[in-house]
Amino acid sequence: MTVPFEPFEHLKKDFAILNQIVNDEPLVYLDNAATTQKPEAVLQALETYYHTSNANVHRGVHTLAERATSQYERSREVVRAFIHASETAEVLFTRGTTTSLNWVARSFGEKVIEPGHEILISYMEHHSNIIPWQQLAKKKNAKLIYIELTEDGQLDLEDVKNKITDKTKIVSLTHVSNVLGVVNPIKQISDWIHEQNGYLVVDGAQAVPHMPVDVQALDADFYAFSGHKMLGPTGIGVLYGKRALLEQMEPIEFGGEMIDFVEEQDSTWKELPWKFEAGTPNIAGGIGLAAAIHYLNNIGMENIVQHEREIVEYIMPKLEAIEGVTLFGPKDVAHRTGVISFNIDGIHPHDVATAMDMEGVAVRAGHHCAQPLMTYLNQPATARASFYLYNTKADADKFVEAIIATKEFFLNGLN
Repeated sequence: MTVPFEPFEHLKKDFAILNQIVNDEPLVYLDNAATTQKPEAVLQALETYYHTSNANVHRGVHTLAERATSQYERSREVVRAFIHASETAEVLFTRGTTTSLNWVARSFGEKVIEPGHEILISYMEHHSNIIPWQQLAKKKNAKLIYIELTEDGQLDLEDVKNKITDKTKIVSLTHVSNVLGVVNPIKQISDWIHEQNGYLVVDGAQAVPHMPVDVQALDADFYAFSGHKMLGPTGIGVLYGKRALLEQMEPIEFGGEMIDFVEEQDSTWKELPWKFEAGTPNIAGGIGLAAAIHYLNNIGMENIVQHEREIVEYIMPKLEAIEGVTLFGPKDVAHRTGVISFNIDGIHPHDVATAMDMEGVAVRAGHHCAQPLMTYLNQPATARASFYLYNTKADADKFVEAIIATKEFFLNGLN
């Protein structure tokens, strides 16, 4: 049972970077879907590792090597427990979600996809969950099929059900859209694809930081996410895979660490999970990710869900009341996270983001690595604000004020 946690407004003290002035205004950081800030506990974990335990892992018998190995592998167990994997052998450390999805497509996909098979994705996918499947489909003479969206940006479940057939070998979907903020019904889709003896791959980059995730309850065959979007360091990510599937896969990278025996003409691989982790891993990154998970656990993921929901419920009516502002994604906060994409009539999103930065508000503008979605929405780009656990209703108010100020400047400022 999650312990009630109330003082979210006090969390900013844990994030020194947020206590600064940008363009003569207090910083309001709303680019969390791109990357989150790191609390002092994570920075301290990194510093402590480098000050006291810096050594290569798995290779040495001296004290520092054993200490580093112990900390690194304990981090794997922390991740396992956080996502409810059945064992640490199913938790592979990668560079991030992009690497994780590429591993699945290039190793598992290469193994199971044959000519005539179908790979099903949606129009809301990040490029990292599109391009690997495009390349695989081309190489294997398979067909890449897109799921349609409803008017408010959710998956059209009737379309999903109709398009999953006995030809569908892989469905790969985002758990939460990085543009629309929509939360997809992964378990329902998992049931449908497994009825057809296919496999489900999930991009969890925007889900794991914001809500409880149980990979076994979702019955995902593979699940990928990144540390830097959940308070952890950059350059560390996770690929979860069911043991039976990982054992069928061949490694993508070869070299030190992942081998068992190397002979002149042949080699054998280590057991899971190490057969996939060639070379010196991101040891500090793994330790920092574990520290980030401890921080999130202390708050409680259900509390984070509730906090973001309260902010979105608070801000949506204010945004809807501003004439000329178009919002993308579902209006029902039960179906979305704290990602809010928007446009202001007559103002390019890049100009919006630049003007808002002058107000101290950091938002993102562009296609958000989702060009097929922009085409689908008939938009060249959008501006995007993304809220996280350290954002407050005061930040939301500042965001609304910055939109109004931006609109006034561009539409009336030259008069």
